[in-house]
Amino acid sequence: MSSRRRAERAPAVALGLLLAFGLAAAPALAQRASAPAAGLPLWELGLGAGALSLPHYRGSDQSQQWLLPVPYAVYRGDILRADRDGARAVLLDSDRLDFDLSAGASAPAKSRDNRARSGMPDLAPTVEFGPNLNLTLARGAGWKLDLRLPVTAVFTLGSDARSIGWAAAPNLNLDLQRNGWNLGLLAGPLFGSRAYHAYFYDVAPEYATAARPAYRARGGMAGWRVTGALSRRFGDLWLGAFVRADSLAGARFDDSPLVRRRQHLSAGLALSWIFKVSDARVAEQP
Repeated sequence: MSSRRRAERAPAVALGLLLAFGLAAAPALAQRASAPAAGLPLWELGLGAGALSLPHYRGSDQSQQWLLPVPYAVYRGDILRADRDGARAVLLDSDRLDFDLSAGASAPAKSRDNRARSGMPDLAPTVEFGPNLNLTLARGAGWKLDLRLPVTAVFTLGSDARSIGWAAAPNLNLDLQRNGWNLGLLAGPLFGSRAYHAYFYDVAPEYATAARPAYRARGGMAGWRVTGALSRRFGDLWLGAFVRADSLAGARFDDSPLVRRRQHLSAGLALSWIFKVSDARVAEQP
């Protein structure tokens, strides 16, 4: 195993938290090595609440506020992990290189609540899975800079569940630890397939109007994203917050009539109470 120091934190404050489906319930899949009695719990569970402000979709000029239960789930297996880097299956872990399988999600949007999409089908929530290659570029005392290369297949959820293509988000990620606080800064471009962009930005002829002409989105560049996240553990309490800036600069679909704003901010805040930890301990993963 790697000797890197990993600061533990809850999964990101987002709807994707609700999709940490049973990783902690499958310890048989985690081939953990024997660990000394001292160390960190193999798993931790908690529950809290979070407030989010998110655009209906990237490019929308309308946002929605969410008040959600926030599960706190940390699992420190050798293969399956739910920790500071999200919920994932680690397939390769060395001093400078990680290869894992990760998951993500997005929120639904009702077209009746969105002026640009009025009369069009609703946007279902989505879930995505795929490989993620992480390369550590530099590190020092209390900080680490990674190049991350995730590529995911994206699916809608609900009665009409289906594949809607792929997305990629290569980024630089800087992790800082200071006085008990964990700060993460992430920035990079976004890309997507024609099918993925079509789901959000196409206007089929039957939904075209005088103010919303028919449109066919193209695959490729999808703009840029910068995210900052801050968290800290206070005994049995975990506090986390994030701010995310999105830009559609350079996006292949920025001329879609459904794009009403090319820059926007998202933000969230969550507080969770950790009520259960395992008796089993594992060595701290540096």
